[in-house]
This record gives sequence, structure tokens and C-alpha cells, in this order.
Amino acid sequence: MPSMQRSTESPPKKPGSQSALRHLNQQRIIECLLTGPSTQAELSRQTGLSTATVSNIVKIMQDAGLVSTEPITSSGRRALSVRLNSHGAVAVGIDFGRRHLRVVLASLGYNVIAEESIELPLGHHAEEGIAAAVGLLEKLLSESGVERRAVVGAGAGIPGPIDRRTGTVAQGAILPEWVGIDILHRLEEAFQFPVFVDNDANLGALSEVTWGPHSGVANLMFLKIGSGIGAGLILNGAPYYGNVGITGEIGHATIHEHGLICRCGNRGCLETIASTTTMIELLGRGRERPLTPQDIVRNCLAGDNATQRIVDDAGLAVGRALGNVANLINPEVIVVGGPLAGLGDLLLDPIRRGLVRHAVPVVGETTHLAMSSLGARAEALGAAALVFQHAGITSI
Repeated sequence: MPSMQRSTESPPKKPGSQSALRHLNQQRIIECLLTGPSTQAELSRQTGLSTATVSNIVKIMQDAGLVSTEPITSSGRRALSVRLNSHGAVAVGIDFGRRHLRVVLASLGYNVIAEESIELPLGHHAEEGIAAAVGLLEKLLSESGVERRAVVGAGAGIPGPIDRRTGTVAQGAILPEWVGIDILHRLEEAFQFPVFVDNDANLGALSEVTWGPHSGVANLMFLKIGSGIGAGLILNGAPYYGNVGITGEIGHATIHEHGLICRCGNRGCLETIASTTTMIELLGRGRERPLTPQDIVRNCLAGDNATQRIVDDAGLAVGRALGNVANLINPEVIVVGGPLAGLGDLLLDPIRRGLVRHAVPVVGETTHLAMSSLGARAEALGAAALVFQHAGITSI
């Protein structure tokens, strides 16, 4: 599965040093072991390393608890089988948001080893966000007892389009301070291991078909409603990226031709009606402190009339936009995620009404609409899944 941008090798801090070479050779052995146990002789053939080098690295990895070994008989000869331990290959998933950062560590069995999220200041710059991610990752590795050498790579989700031609964050991102930055290069430079970058909504879709309950679905749309509104698409069993990688920008579908000016320059876009930013602005008038998406969920569930009306209006607008998309691609499942996922049917019901009203009857009736069961973790989990997929562990 191709990502928006990928890297196969991160630059060592001191190219050519003994420790850098050993780390690189260890990564090559880990990649071979991701598909299952191998003998040291097989590892030597697959990596091109000498049997003595493989033996030395396996011994170091065994002492660190990364692998286990077992004497076996292969082709009538005694051999040593090498197997990765459960924490012997770990993927890092990073979700950069407008106001938040979430980092997860995941093991081969798609189990979360450690996870933490922190708030970031509104309008933060890329260097600030990346530095926070490095610090949070080091904290999680230390607290969970995972060796840094066990990290296969990191996946990172960005809330905005990424131009595949240049690897830069494109205009239209919720983080305008990140626009034009070669995010892949910056992240690899900071983390010093392979990094894979994608739009956060694309990673939300990937999480639903790996971590979520929709692994058998070939045509799925993940809709993230947050400060911005974006969609990730799985079509015919594969992520869809279009020509230059900028797809799923449903937040800029025109709903009201003479509506408010959107940050993209057009009028009446879906984001000007249904984003959490718009909801907060509408509901925050006259309040002493600014509302948060969590406040919207809490007040709506508590029966606040104004909040419920705002949510209902937003849901209908979202459903209208989804109806047009559903007519075009006929998805089997549409999953709604983002910080409002806790609203459940209070948000899904108006979306469903809008979808059925604006889609061709048979499309509206056969499209299953669901709330994400992964909540705020979806994008970070999708980022971890992206790493494993590039390592050849699984595919959708």
C-alpha cells in the first residue's frame, strides 16, 4: 500500500560509524523476521551479511530481549531459529492536530503498548510540534521499557493535504504554519529512523480496516469532523490518492453558494457550517470562556437545546455532502470520526437524514453509516498500521 510519502532508510547521526552500521544491519534483520522466524543461515542469505555478523547481531538482540532463539534441525543439519519477541518490532504512530499531539507505540499483534496525548498551542509551528513528538516518544519508550532499536519506523498524520510530488504540506492545511515544509525530511532528521507520512483522514480510513471492525470492507470512506473536515477513501481494497495526493477534501464542498467565506477562499463550504471551529464560534457567543469540542459533546448529551440544534444543522449539511460523494463512489461503509464521535446517534441521525435525502435511493439505502469505535485514537493507530504495512506485515 503506497503512502503519500515514504522513506526506506533514515540517516544515521554519524554515517559510517560502527554503531550506525550495527543499527542499520539490525534493522535489516528485523525486516526479515517480520514475516516469521528464520534460521541464522537464512538471515545471512536474505540480508547479504556474513554468518558471523548475523550471529553477533542476533546475540546482541537476544541480550536486549528483542528476539528469542531455538535450536532446530534444518535440511538434516543443526541450526538456530530466530524469532522476534512481542516487543521486538514496534511501530510508532503520531497524530499531529491543530491543538493536540498523540503518540502510540504498537506491537506486531496490533496491540497498543503505550499511548499519550498532549495539548499544543494554537498556531504552533512545525519545529515546535516535531520537538514535542520527539520528547513524548522518548518518554513512552522509557516508561514502557521498549528499546529504541526495536522501533521499525514511525507513521505521522498531518491535518491537511500533502503534495506527493514535493512531499510538502500543501495549501489548505488546518496548520497553515506547516505549509510548504518538507515534513518527511524534517521528521526523519528528528527521529533518526524510517518515517511514513500521510493525511490524517487517510490514516483514519486505514485504521478502520486494520484496527477497527471493517477489515473485510473493500469500499470505505472515513469522514473526520474536527477543526477541519476531511475524508479518507479505501476503494477496491486500496487507499485512493488521486493524481498528486490531494483527495477527500469534502470540507470544501459548497453547501450554500452565498454562505460565509471559507479559509480556502470559496463561499459556503461545508467547513463553514459543520466544523467544530464553526460550532464553537456559534455556541460561544456571550460565554466567559471558549468552548471545546468536549463541551459540545457534553452539552449535547445533557440536552442543551442550542447545542443540539447546531449539531443537527451540521449533521444535515454533512449528510448532503456525503450524498453527493456516495452517488459518485457508492461506498459500502461511511465511518464518522473526530472529536465529536462521542455524540453517537445525536450526530449520526441528522447525517443519515441528509445522506438519504441527497443520494440516489438505492445508494442511500445500502450505504452503512457508523461512528468510529476508535475515537480520538483512530489517526495515530492508522499511522502505526502504515508502518507495519510498509514492513510487509499485512495488507488490506
